[in-house]
Amino acid sequence: MSYTNTTLEPMGSSTADPMLEVSGLNVYYGESHILRGVDMTVHPGKMVCLIGRNGVGKTTLLKTIMGLLKPRSGSIVLASQPITTKSPDQRARLGIGYVPQGREVIPRLTVKENLILGLEALPKRNKSAEIPDEIFELFPVLKTMLGRMGGDLSGGQQQQLAIARALMGQPRLLVLDEPTEGIQPSIILEIEAAVRRIVETTGISVLLVEQHLHFVRQADWYYAMQKGGIVASGSTQELSNEVVQRFLAV
Repeated sequence: MSYTNTTLEPMGSSTADPMLEVSGLNVYYGESHILRGVDMTVHPGKMVCLIGRNGVGKTTLLKTIMGLLKPRSGSIVLASQPITTKSPDQRARLGIGYVPQGREVIPRLTVKENLILGLEALPKRNKSAEIPDEIFELFPVLKTMLGRMGGDLSGGQQQQLAIARALMGQPRLLVLDEPTEGIQPSIILEIEAAVRRIVETTGISVLLVEQHLHFVRQADWYYAMQKGGIVASGSTQELSNEVVQRFLAV
């Protein structure tokens, strides 16, 4: 099979409006109130980090943004378009790339096949699309492993593959749930550098959950969660030791 070229450029949107705007979001598991009136904004071409201890609702928020959980009230707007009632696949085609906790690489598909699957998120699937060179510039190790099964990769390599697969859908917003969890320090730095480069070179917005302080400080803005609500936010340049101890220290 031959492929023609695709790119990593995000689908167009007005830079005057937020890329993502979450307002008054309330989410329940049964009768347990998990997210409590969450407000959050991600601006175009910015990297936002969501921090907080385990169990405060960070993953629930990402799943709700992706459409995997339905809020009882509140709204989610992507590039001025309401998406609160849209399905996960519709949200993917509107420009949200999602890498869940645990990566979910398909183990019995090759690296190349995993990457090509990412094209399913494109509004108009180009069946002759090629893996763009930018993918391999971000994650050089993948180019040497195209024929290897996804399940044979290390945890760090799988994470790189999962992010690359999400980028194949040319998202406007890339959502990452703890991308460095369980990964060796040297690979953490590679993933960190790649995500920062994605923001700086493509204009794609990034929202991530992260506990690794060095990675958190690469973001432009942070939101801190506690007991299902946003309790602090600000520029990561002003992230104080007090906030770090309160929301990141184990």
